[in-house]
Amino acid sequence: MKLSLIVVAGLGALTVFECTYAYPGMGATVDEVKQRIQGRQQLSGHQRLASNARRQTTKVPDPNDTQDPNAVEDVADAAPKLIGDIKDGGTTAVGKAIARIITEQETGQSSVGGYQIPGSLGTFKCKADTCCVWAHISLQLTNIFRGQSGRCKKYARAAIRLGFHDAGTWKDGLDFGGADGSIILAKEEISRPDNKGLQDIVRVLGNMYRQTFKQYGIGVADLIQFAAKHAVVTCPLGPRIRTFVGRKDSSRANMDGLLPGVNDSADTLIALFAAKTIGPHELTALLGAHTASQQFHVDPSRAAAPQDGTPGVWDTLFYNQTLGLGPLPKAVFRFPSDVVLAQDPRTRDEWRKFSIGREGQEDWNEDYAYSYIRLSLLGVNNINQLTECTKVLPMPTKSFRGAGDLLIAE
Repeated sequence: MKLSLIVVAGLGALTVFECTYAYPGMGATVDEVKQRIQGRQQLSGHQRLASNARRQTTKVPDPNDTQDPNAVEDVADAAPKLIGDIKDGGTTAVGKAIARIITEQETGQSSVGGYQIPGSLGTFKCKADTCCVWAHISLQLTNIFRGQSGRCKKYARAAIRLGFHDAGTWKDGLDFGGADGSIILAKEEISRPDNKGLQDIVRVLGNMYRQTFKQYGIGVADLIQFAAKHAVVTCPLGPRIRTFVGRKDSSRANMDGLLPGVNDSADTLIALFAAKTIGPHELTALLGAHTASQQFHVDPSRAAAPQDGTPGVWDTLFYNQTLGLGPLPKAVFRFPSDVVLAQDPRTRDEWRKFSIGREGQEDWNEDYAYSYIRLSLLGVNNINQLTECTKVLPMPTKSFRGAGDLLIAE
């Protein structure tokens, strides 16, 4: 395998990707990624289509279709499913928008900004605007999540993981669980082995909720998912994911055994996520969150080891280094489950597409956005009544400084 490595040293500003690798067939893959991005850019704003040539679109059932309705469908080819109370496509403007996003027919990112906080917490003007309290929360989270270098730090990484662990405890057919705040509200959940290492971020967000924001009517489920999306955009190069509030909280502990394990096989992981209405394509995008992660408990002897060489940056180096393309820093710890998915034929092509420089970064950010929006709404049955508050999130950071200390976590 021929490798081409571009090394960036010193303390200059890095714009998108500091390491690019080549492999046989990469040229055709680059062209495909470029075509996908160009297809998205031909349409603007909320009308932009998330183009993915190999995927189907969600279709209304055809009564004349002779295909056996009980036939087992290949999860690799399954069309995106609608969830919750928008299985009919949604009955409100927000419900219809979310239905389009999670079926990849509308962008999951937003650059709409310019929000001016109408007043202090508790004032009439603030109470009259659902998003006002979230703007105040956003200001606090920025201070908690952003390090002195401008990169995202440990609480941001933990918030991203917490969002996954609250929402991911759901599967199709369950009438409870998912993104309901129970990982904080039900004491049993945080004590489970799967959630080891999340205690600090649960304490931080729990204190924010109880001491300041509960009195203004917010919910814990929303706080968890808002924090997860805020953390992503706090990381340099991270997408500004469209963000909705209004979920219902639950103190009932979610079902155990629904989260992935670091030693799971590709078959196990793909089946686990298929039961959550998340296909291999979306799973590949969601796993990219490991670009900002560190492990502490899988191998305690290597506590704080990152999963790629830039744990404070939302870049695609994770995809490269999991594939084993190019030099692997000794500090990097690869989860066995990530390695098997990087090599599995159902996820391998997408994994490689995400690994390719600027084009891969843009493609991954969009795919992560709509995939995470789906995840963040699992188990939510009042999607039609949610309110979009993306406008209060920070704007994305397109560059970062400090190439010499990227492996130093904050």
